[in-house]
Amino acid sequence: MERPGRRLPARQQEFPPPRPGGQPHNRLRRLWGPVVGFGLVSLATDMVSDGARPLGGPLLAQLGASALFVGLVTGAAEAASQGLRLVFGPWADRTGKYWTFTLAGYALTALCVPLLALTPLAGTAGLALAAVLIIGDRVGKAVRSPAKTVLLAAAVQPVGRGRGFAVHKSLDLAGALLGPLLVSAVLVATGSLPAAFAVLVIPAAAALAILVWLRRRVQEPGADTPAPDADPAGFPGPEAAPAAPPRGSHSGTAPAQGKAAGRPPSAISGPFILFAAAAFLWSAGLVAFGVISYHLTAAVAVPVPVVPLLYAGAMGAAAIGALASGVIYDRAGAAVLLALPVLIAGVPVLALAPSAGLVLAGVLVWGTAMGIQDSTVKALVADLVPQPRQGTAYGVFAAFEGAGALVGGALYGSLYSARPALIITVAALQATALVLLVVTLRRARHPSPAHGPADGRT
Repeated sequence: MERPGRRLPARQQEFPPPRPGGQPHNRLRRLWGPVVGFGLVSLATDMVSDGARPLGGPLLAQLGASALFVGLVTGAAEAASQGLRLVFGPWADRTGKYWTFTLAGYALTALCVPLLALTPLAGTAGLALAAVLIIGDRVGKAVRSPAKTVLLAAAVQPVGRGRGFAVHKSLDLAGALLGPLLVSAVLVATGSLPAAFAVLVIPAAAALAILVWLRRRVQEPGADTPAPDADPAGFPGPEAAPAAPPRGSHSGTAPAQGKAAGRPPSAISGPFILFAAAAFLWSAGLVAFGVISYHLTAAVAVPVPVVPLLYAGAMGAAAIGALASGVIYDRAGAAVLLALPVLIAGVPVLALAPSAGLVLAGVLVWGTAMGIQDSTVKALVADLVPQPRQGTAYGVFAAFEGAGALVGGALYGSLYSARPALIITVAALQATALVLLVVTLRRARHPSPAHGPADGRT
């Protein structure tokens, strides 16, 4: 029997192993090429999105928007980014056209953000056009995210899902840093918001070019698996199950279960729901950086120009947290995620402290938790859910995290002035999340007969 907490073995690789006797550098390029390619796409796209996001409010204000209008537009954009994944994730699973959704989502962002440069020229329609484009950017995120993550989950299998997701997230975070630096440099040089948006067409074009290159080299997950008995919803029938069970699974149980049930494996399994519930709780405790930046300027008297530098430090900590947790996930198992609720419990203690030194430590802890949440957590989702339902799973999981973030915003807003009560509440939420996470790992290791390994097998 495997000890609890060891990694959940990956299922069959979507990419055939390299030929024996191949050159080591060719083998590395073959294994890591798709992972780095997806990472570079995310880097360039995050330069576009994260470069534009700090300028959305000033642009709307310049076009005559009120504070209420700005709040409604930005709130609707974030709600669309999270909530619509519940639509596009299952849709991608039903059709199996993961690349179609991925290309469409990236193209929407690449189109909407640079077009914001033209809104001042649109006269009275400029404000409405800007609102549509800002929301359109985040809709693009919802369209592509579940499908892209399914593609990425298949691409990282040969190198280890923990490390693969971590490398991808590190490149993603590099784009989140470079985008704001690029538009800031353009603003300093020109003083023009339209020019700052227009320059983002360069990384947008680069992202689409890399994506087209990847499309020619990375197939749809499961495209090489015959599915003559697929059901009307597009899922493979029981005869399309892998010929041999993956390493570490309960041999023979999964295929028998599939034949008896006569239906595709479900993404909504017991371990997955427990994991999503834990994600809701830790998202509710992970304060948005806006609250931390407010505290930095209002209570700790940190100069405003220093705040972006602290955010950059947090992104560096996020990259380190993603890489470290990913490597540990592949070597020691999913138990590394038990550190996430512990880190989050410390955020309000440090990040909202009256001392600048403690706040700096809290910012780094916050960044580390963000890095783990946005990378290694996705690796466990991929190991809990069969590939034909991963798009649905990532959509549902994002909805749990988004709902938790909304609750967390209200929590921190209402208890900001009552710091001891806030610390106790967040600690209670994370203690519950920790218990759910432990149960998730145990149930994933020993699935119940009712669900079988196909519902989150290990």
